[in-house]
Amino acid sequence: MYIPKHFDEPRIEVLHELIRARPLSTLVTFSSDGLNANHVPLLLSAEAGPFGTLHGHVARANPLWQDFRKEVEVLAIFHGPEAYITPSWYATKTETGKVVPTWNYAVAHAYGTLRIIDDASWLPAHLAALTAHNEAAFEAPWQLSDAPQEYTEKLMGAIVGIEIVITRLSGKWKVSQNQPAQNQETVIAGLRGQGDDESLAMAALVEAAKAKR
Repeated sequence: MYIPKHFDEPRIEVLHELIRARPLSTLVTFSSDGLNANHVPLLLSAEAGPFGTLHGHVARANPLWQDFRKEVEVLAIFHGPEAYITPSWYATKTETGKVVPTWNYAVAHAYGTLRIIDDASWLPAHLAALTAHNEAAFEAPWQLSDAPQEYTEKLMGAIVGIEIVITRLSGKWKVSQNQPAQNQETVIAGLRGQGDDESLAMAALVEAAKAKR
């Protein structure tokens, strides 16, 4: 990933925060027919290894767990907030006209070694932890035990666990850091005016970047 210096986000705790908040990864592997991408929720264990470890599962019918090059790193991409930035929001538009559209976004790239966990005794604890993480915001969180045991056991027979020990972690926060303060202010206002959750999340990132100037 190309990362200009002003868009680099090297802080592991910040990247971990994004991974926890948006656990649906784009998992890129190298298979017998080339690059392969799957979309897999991954649960972060921050304390396991210098950059953390990711756990997830895939369907047995998915060739990913059998068809990948073990000697090649895999890449899990985690997508944070993103938003189109219209040049009409820039305060300097009326001064010089030298403005163009762009796209703001935040992403974390986690590289590592893929290990397959084909172990029926491992899955219940993994699924319970993954469910607890993603249900935490609900008033009445669903638990694995809420479904009939024979039903969940049958479903668990159709999945395989995966583990990725993160060996490299990089982040790119493209959140208007390259704009003058007055443009950052008007971008924040423009995003807030959109009113949707994604725009509001991006406005918060631009505001945080502005505060670091």
